[in-house]
Amino acid sequence: QPWGQPGSLPDDGVLVRSDAEARRLAEQHRRAGTAVPPLGLLAGDLCRTVGGRGDEARLRSAEAMTLPVDLGSVLIDGRQHWFVAHLVARRSWWRGRVVAVMNAQWIGAWDVAPKGHPNDGMLDVLDGDPGFDDRLKVRKRLATGTHVPHPAIAVSRVAALQVAFDRPTPIWLDGERVGTARSLSVRTEPDALTCVV
Repeated sequence: QPWGQPGSLPDDGVLVRSDAEARRLAEQHRRAGTAVPPLGLLAGDLCRTVGGRGDEARLRSAEAMTLPVDLGSVLIDGRQHWFVAHLVARRSWWRGRVVAVMNAQWIGAWDVAPKGHPNDGMLDVLDGDPGFDDRLKVRKRLATGTHVPHPAIAVSRVAALQVAFDRPTPIWLDGERVGTARSLSVRTEPDALTCVV
C-alpha cells in the first residue's frame, strides 16, 4: 500500500544520526507533553528499515519522503520510556531468555524482524531461549532473516504485551541500556512520529 508522501524536512525538523538520538528526542518531548518534531533520519536501524540513505542533502530536497511512523512505549518497573526501533531484554546473547520487541526490521546487521513494518500499528516480538548449538545456527541466519521460524523462538505481532522475567533482566532501548526489569508493559503508539528520508 502507498505509504508517506513526498516532502522535505521542515524548518522545525531535527536531524538524527542514530536510533538512540531519535529515542532521546522523542522521550524528551513525550515527558514534556509536547509534539515530537519531524525527524530527518541519517542513520540507524529505523532509517535502514524505511529505506533511508543517510544523505542530508536529499532530506532537504524535493526527492525526500515524509513518513508517519509508530513509536514504541514501555513501562519498565513503573517508569515510562519510549523507543523508535527496538527493545531488547537479555542477560546474554549466548544463554538465557532473549526478548526482542521490534518496531524496525533490523538490529545492526541482523534482519531480526523480516516482516516488520514501522507503521502498521503492531510490534514484532521474538521471545526465546534456544540451546547453545541452536544459538550458533540462529546467529548465522540472522543476517538474512532466515532464523525464523524456529521451534525455540516464539514470534508474534501485537499492539501491546506484558512480559515477566524470573529475575531482573537488563533492558536495551534502541541500543542503549536503560536499566533492569522484572516486568515490562509494552505498547505501540501509531503514527506518533513523522520521519523524513
